Amino acid sequence: MTPNPSGDQTLRSWLLLMLLSLIWGSSFILIKKGLVVFSAGEVGAYRIVSAALVLLPLSLPRLKKLNKKQVGNLIVAGLVGSFIPAFLFAKAQTQLSSSITGVLNALTPLFVVIIGALFFGSKITGRNSLGLIIAFIGVVILISVKEGSSFSGFADINGYAFFVILATLCYGINLNIIKHWFVALKPVEITAISLLLVLPVALLYLMAGTDFSMKVVHEEGALLAVGYLTILGVLGTAIALIIFNGLVKIATPVFASMVTYLIPIVAIAWGVIDGEVLLPGHYIGIVAVILGVWIGNRKKKQKTVTES
Repeated sequence: MTPNPSGDQTLRSWLLLMLLSLIWGSSFILIKKGLVVFSAGEVGAYRIVSAALVLLPLSLPRLKKLNKKQVGNLIVAGLVGSFIPAFLFAKAQTQLSSSITGVLNALTPLFVVIIGALFFGSKITGRNSLGLIIAFIGVVILISVKEGSSFSGFADINGYAFFVILATLCYGINLNIIKHWFVALKPVEITAISLLLVLPVALLYLMAGTDFSMKVVHEEGALLAVGYLTILGVLGTAIALIIFNGLVKIATPVFASMVTYLIPIVAIAWGVIDGEVLLPGHYIGIVAVILGVWIGNRKKKQKTVTES
């Protein structure tokens, strides 16, 4: 009996999607564990350093082949795609739960649409607009819910949610930049080299601008926290990138984008396991955000023409 390549490929696609969702969905609980010992700046910087170092075998050989314009563009990509979001997510989670942060991260596809329309000539459809409105309502609910009431209004909004929103805006800018500026480079090369280019700044800040080294030596639980952050950088950035590109290669971009909807589920599960409390209003906001992202990111099905 001959094997079914199509069936095997479908199974492999689903396995990679589940693995990627688990890795990226776990990023927020790992940030939370790192923040037990280290500051937001230290968490962000170490995440960049660990990811960039593990990708050196990919980035260093390819760096010599780039021209000055490509290097400049990759520095921009490194800043908005990795460096700035790493600090923003860490800062946000000093006052936000990992589960809520994971849900807000799902806004990335909508910002891809908005930035594309504003600066890169893409069009916003009616479906995009509806998704944006629903997701916005969900975000307002999520960042306004307080203990003792389901929805407390704008007066009690948690401002730290805007760090996450700004990070997803950066991701939206970065994905448009990758699409329009780097036609000749593969996504793995873009990420590896862009991380290499921002590595010196992150390393200098970590070693000279923080007490990271002292904490590693003297703080109780520091080595465990470093372990969590190493997993975050190596697995959550470097390895996840390779998995994602492998998934896009054997499946479709639309199928790969499903990870956007699965990440919040994993983040919420980790948060609940870790003792985070979700109020009824949170669940309403979560559903609205995911529903809005799904509607806004959904492609219109094209009719297939059958040959006679």
